[in-house]
Amino acid sequence: GANPWLVVIFGVLGSTLGRFILSKYIPKVSSKLLNKKGDRNLKYVGDKLNQGYWKTTIFVFLYTLTPLSTTALFTAAGMGRTKPAYILPPFALGKLVSDAIMIFTGKYAAGDIRDMFHGDISPKTIIFLVLGLVIIGVTLFIDWQELFEHKKFKFRFKIFKTKSNP
Repeated sequence: GANPWLVVIFGVLGSTLGRFILSKYIPKVSSKLLNKKGDRNLKYVGDKLNQGYWKTTIFVFLYTLTPLSTTALFTAAGMGRTKPAYILPPFALGKLVSDAIMIFTGKYAAGDIRDMFHGDISPKTIIFLVLGLVIIGVTLFIDWQELFEHKKFKFRFKIFKTKSNP
């Protein structure tokens, strides 16, 4: 019964504040927890984020729209001493968009599932189900590192652990 817009707005504000605190505090903690290779890797990402306002803004906004965790991004940003003005506004905007989509599609899906249990499966239900599965599949199988580092769009279908590929 909560107002979905208030949920989204307060959720985004809380998430943005939390990421700001994380990016400020993490340099003090990470050097004590990570090995040198992990530390260098996160500093590399942080240094990349400091290279330009628009590149960073677009990257953070697009990254925030994906289902990937932003904790690693803000850890790297904090270690690289990325300027908060480079990362917080696009993060907040991306969270606003992605959280609003999740809340409103979740609200729609919850109502639609009730209809499905009562035998009211419609073509619209099937289309949204297939579309949702396609979006999840595309997000999982895109090679994001290849896309962001080399600007090459590739799919990588071998993403699950196997005995020969741990």
